[in-house]
Amino acid sequence: MSRVYNFSAGPAVLPEEVLAEAAAEMMDYQGCGMSVMEMSHRSAPFQKIIDEAEEDLRDLLSIPENYKVLFLQGGASQQFSAIPMNFSAPKNGVADYIVTGQWAKKAFQEAGRFITANKIATSEDSTFSYIPDCSDLPISDNADYVYICENNTIYGTKFHTLPNTKGKDLIADQSSCFLSEPVDVSKYGMIYAGAQKNVGPAGVVIAIIREDLVPAEDLPTVPTMLQYKTQVDKKSLYNTPPCYGIYICGKVFKYLKKNGGLAEMKARNEAKAKILYDAIDESDLFSGTVRAQDRSLMNVPFVTGNPDLDAKFVKEAAEAGLVNLKGHRSVGGLRASIYNSMPAEGVQALVDFMRKFELENK
Repeated sequence: MSRVYNFSAGPAVLPEEVLAEAAAEMMDYQGCGMSVMEMSHRSAPFQKIIDEAEEDLRDLLSIPENYKVLFLQGGASQQFSAIPMNFSAPKNGVADYIVTGQWAKKAFQEAGRFITANKIATSEDSTFSYIPDCSDLPISDNADYVYICENNTIYGTKFHTLPNTKGKDLIADQSSCFLSEPVDVSKYGMIYAGAQKNVGPAGVVIAIIREDLVPAEDLPTVPTMLQYKTQVDKKSLYNTPPCYGIYICGKVFKYLKKNGGLAEMKARNEAKAKILYDAIDESDLFSGTVRAQDRSLMNVPFVTGNPDLDAKFVKEAAEAGLVNLKGHRSVGGLRASIYNSMPAEGVQALVDFMRKFELENK
């Protein structure tokens, strides 16, 4: 069976080169006589895997020495609780949230279970179709941090300029834009990302945390597994980590380094996005749903304006080998996720199909 072009928002497309390497090592990883799936996380081979993964990630992002890198479990959604419990509850118990989509909204609501969470800006008034002006926000004097979801997977918006936090630490969920472009890590107190969009299989969360933010002492009211101190002290090996997922992430890091790093990924992603957005803007049938200046390079939502026609498009596209183009269940419509590993040929194939579909459905 030939491979399809997979436009899923996550779990998402991975580099074929990485998949081929993993397949070749499935039965015997580098002479160990076993798969990484079967390997003890306390073994020397796995220690080398996780150490190299961290080293390569640090190289890709030029992560400063005073930031800790963690490979965690529980999905990005678990961080919605861990962040306020670690960074705010032991301090002032106040944090400011900029709500620009479903995942930022869920993070805001979850934080409210543990601390006073303030919604200081939102685009909910227009179905999250834009990023609000964040140049002069009403930052709370006693806020322990300011929180954003930097790229909104469902709604297809992106912070192209970081908010002015007025000196407060910025925490960003980068799940759907992680490693898609260069990032100045020093501008953040914490970056975290679920791996299943741009980096690896579902089950791994990568967290990059400035070390002074990690609580120095045990937090009696916080579960052991949710304390960043626990994970930092044990270097992500407090319990059995998602070993195979980390192994694949490590291979993706090496793939990115070999293929020009994040500057090259940004150039490729901009070129791919232009092909698709130009096609949408030139179309009489399809229209985008996001304000132009806030468009994501990773997630491109669009509609025909007719739900039945949207459904027909999804069905016929799948028959043509273009899969997972249905919009998120909460908004409907159509969505193409064009992460690092989606080749330009895949985007061009989608655009060609869109033009054919438009001619046939005038």
